[in-house]
Amino acid sequence: MKIERIELRIVPLRLRERFEISSGARRDRRILLVAVHGEGEIGWGEVVAAEDPSYSPETTETAWHVIRDFLAPAMVGGDFENPAQMLDAAGWVRGHHMAKAGLEMAAWDLLARLKGVSLPEVIGGSRRPVPVGVSIGIQPTDEALLEKVEGYLEEGYRRIKIKIKPGRDVAMLRAVRSRFPEASLMADANSAYTLADAGHLAGLDELDLMMIEQPLSHEDIRDHAELQRRLETPVCLDESIHSVEDARLALDLAACRIINIKPGRVGGFSSARAIHDLCLGQGVPVWCGGMLESGVGRAHNVALASLPGFTLPGDISESRRYWDEDIVEPEFVMTDGTLVLPDGPGMGVRPRIERIEALAERHEVFTT
Repeated sequence: MKIERIELRIVPLRLRERFEISSGARRDRRILLVAVHGEGEIGWGEVVAAEDPSYSPETTETAWHVIRDFLAPAMVGGDFENPAQMLDAAGWVRGHHMAKAGLEMAAWDLLARLKGVSLPEVIGGSRRPVPVGVSIGIQPTDEALLEKVEGYLEEGYRRIKIKIKPGRDVAMLRAVRSRFPEASLMADANSAYTLADAGHLAGLDELDLMMIEQPLSHEDIRDHAELQRRLETPVCLDESIHSVEDARLALDLAACRIINIKPGRVGGFSSARAIHDLCLGQGVPVWCGGMLESGVGRAHNVALASLPGFTLPGDISESRRYWDEDIVEPEFVMTDGTLVLPDGPGMGVRPRIERIEALAERHEVFTT
């Protein structure tokens, strides 16, 4: 697989509604798209870094810098057997998993296209329907939240994730559970709490939640192990897991019972598969979270979630959940609470080049 050219574009998109989590809110996204050219085909990827470092130290701008100045120069002109070797070419670059993931996943799409197979097939999955859930940002009132939950359940989403923060947590979720006693519910704190809040969080145990996601610090595993010992509700780790080594430590310490695998967070499909395989071998369920991606990133998430260990619905909502108009065709549409990649090689969907080019606020090309 000869890498002949790499292109970067930043495409601004506005979310259909303001999305708030414990660390802040956003309405506008600056999507960093990666296109990897080789042997007459183009593979597409998306860097999931946000505009600010509230979720991760990486941002759209740091990813652009690292790809432009270090990663792309090490990869353009190379001839690789598989995308993992692409990352080896820049193995001296520490961290920056999101920047690396955008390139690596674009290369997997390229490889699938060159082989004439679907993206799930080339990474070890299958083109099967993937059950999906939806993530609801923090709402101003309980009534507003209840209305959102009811609407998404009526649309067919198989799991409802509710963002929480101190002051908007146990009592709020109790109201949701009372209204929807049979719904599959989970909470996501995005590191809003400390171990001192364990007694308060134990109030969640009466609500029969699937899990509480990332309640404590984004870099902490030890305190999550202590918290899990005090809770009946399963703890799910997200921001704390950057690699298979982190996942192994978390499982060894019993810091969680579930892991959220976001390929864009852990460095791409190669790392995500290693985490998946570890969890599958230990009987630990995994699911695929979302990062407010465009249809390009969503296609990669659907492909990953087709691996056998992904037994829980992911945050892989259909396109209209976030965008009035996506940048791929066909757009993702949910059927019976599932998504499936369209037929065709690679990620199945086609980037809308004219729309992308018209929207792009920055464009750079790297060649040999």
